Amino acid sequence: MAIVTTSRKACSVNPLKMSQPIGGSFAFMGLRGAMPLLHGSQGCTSFGLTLFVRHFKEAVPMQTTAMSEVATVLGGYENVEQAILNIYNRTKPEIIGINSTGVTETKGDDVDGFIRLIRQKHPQLEKFPLVYVSTPDFKDAFQDGWEKTVARLVEELVDPVDAAAPRDAARVNVLPGCHLTPGDLDELRTILEDFGLRPSFLPDLAGSLDGHIPDEFTPTTIGGIGVDEIATMGQAAWTIAIGAQMRRAAEAMQAKAGTPFRLFERLCGLGPNDEFIAFLSEISGRPVPLKYRRQRGQLADAMLDSHFYIGGRKLAIGAEPDLLFDLSSMLHEMGAQVTVAVTTTASPVLERVKTQEVLIGDLEDLEDLAKARDCDLLITHSHGRQAASRLKIPFYRAGFPMFDRLGAGHLLSVGYRGTRDLVFDLANLIITDRENSHQPTPDTWRSTDAGLPVVPPQLH
Repeated sequence: MAIVTTSRKACSVNPLKMSQPIGGSFAFMGLRGAMPLLHGSQGCTSFGLTLFVRHFKEAVPMQTTAMSEVATVLGGYENVEQAILNIYNRTKPEIIGINSTGVTETKGDDVDGFIRLIRQKHPQLEKFPLVYVSTPDFKDAFQDGWEKTVARLVEELVDPVDAAAPRDAARVNVLPGCHLTPGDLDELRTILEDFGLRPSFLPDLAGSLDGHIPDEFTPTTIGGIGVDEIATMGQAAWTIAIGAQMRRAAEAMQAKAGTPFRLFERLCGLGPNDEFIAFLSEISGRPVPLKYRRQRGQLADAMLDSHFYIGGRKLAIGAEPDLLFDLSSMLHEMGAQVTVAVTTTASPVLERVKTQEVLIGDLEDLEDLAKARDCDLLITHSHGRQAASRLKIPFYRAGFPMFDRLGAGHLLSVGYRGTRDLVFDLANLIITDRENSHQPTPDTWRSTDAGLPVVPPQLH
């Protein structure tokens, strides 16, 4: 059992975590025709928007209530009202998702009360979906904002279902954690459909941020799950929650509609995917398709081939709790030593990370500990690239944001195929480092007599 500690530094140096409101806005981006709205200053929104655009290399919709110093002191009702009306009239969204920020939470704006007054004053908004989530950025982290927002969407938009009403046996709700990419969701959709199931993902980033080019421009999200589909999710036979962060939303779904749920804390690795595939076979009543038996064999072979390079390596990982737990557990099973583990916020899974200590800290902590403990590989998001360079060790990018590489939205780590590809990527990274650092070349050969470089013979 790992000991979870919190850094006691006076300030965060080279932050690891992203803020709650950004995580909440990210969840709203998985809805069709959505417009995320941050209730705060323009700077708060600009920072988050920059991260999303650099990560996905796509146009990302996000708006702000543009709170000034005076508006913050006097209260933000007029700013919220004007922002909602402008978005409603100009962009024609299907839903507006509102996340608070630190400045408005410190003031204590009653946004739920604001929304009630706005609906009374503007009858056209009486039934329009306006979902508000309290996500102050002076506490918690990216994963918490996502968790709270998805749970709120379930509470606000899913229609209650009578306990005696029949359920659609083929329909399954999927509540994915923020550590899963659009590519991961596409893989999960394929797996579920191969068992004859019809999944509804909430949120569905694979529909909105998978990098496709729409036929025409739209100022809102260009895909994802619709409000109408969310309303009927209570009719599904099962809810599958992926990541410990999604327990809250799954419990909200069960309370609202009576839908039973199964929580999978991780889907990277051989054992977790065996459990997942067996569960799908059970609820669908279908045998496991032969393609997954073959993929399982490929993963087992990949693990056998790669463990010579990964086994025994000392790793330093910095990530959100669910991603940290997922990656560290899989790599521990491959024989690696998770020597340094740094995360962003508290979570029940942290005590089960296969290491001695998990530190809630920043990238400076990650770098200092990795140096002190002589780690061989650094895993975190793109802000860790300078630390890896200073440490002179291989660097694997994982998590959000990933702005110095293309294809971040298509990375795959779930299922047998995703785990196989991840194992190969890590092993090849280590192989490349060994070749660049240790293998002799003709230019490095030296004469044993004079201590001078040996001139390679000319080829004729």
